[in-house]
Amino acid sequence: MNALIDLFTTDCVALNSSAKNRAEAFAAAGDLFGKRLGVNPESIVSFLNAREDLGSTALGAGVAIPHGRVKGLKEPIAALMRLIDPIEFAAPDGAPVSTLIFLLVPEKATQQHLEILSSIAQLLSDPEARDKIAHENDPEKVCQLLQQWGS
Repeated sequence: MNALIDLFTTDCVALNSSAKNRAEAFAAAGDLFGKRLGVNPESIVSFLNAREDLGSTALGAGVAIPHGRVKGLKEPIAALMRLIDPIEFAAPDGAPVSTLIFLLVPEKATQQHLEILSSIAQLLSDPEARDKIAHENDPEKVCQLLQQWGS
């Protein structure tokens, strides 16, 4: 079973974000999620910052998976953001980040959260998948790639 199949929709794919730092990237993600979920974007940003304050969610190779548990959320939701200019993100390899996959899960979704994070980490660890994500300019095709990866 593909843990990513229902997470991504085209309205949560931003392929040319002009965010210049982590704060701007998180604010843009808050806006994406806020519109989709009908919640205050600032609350999303605070959940993302709370997790990031525990340690960087950058994996290396230019990718990061900022994530958080959100009280009141019914189902996991994800967003992909590709930055025009890479940003510093305290990655283990020191490389700046240009691709972020944001993940929000229900507050009590411990096992599901871990399974989804694992799937996203495996996806982003695949050089061919990273390359396709980095160069695809159609949000629909990016969603298809994410939904079909690993199945």
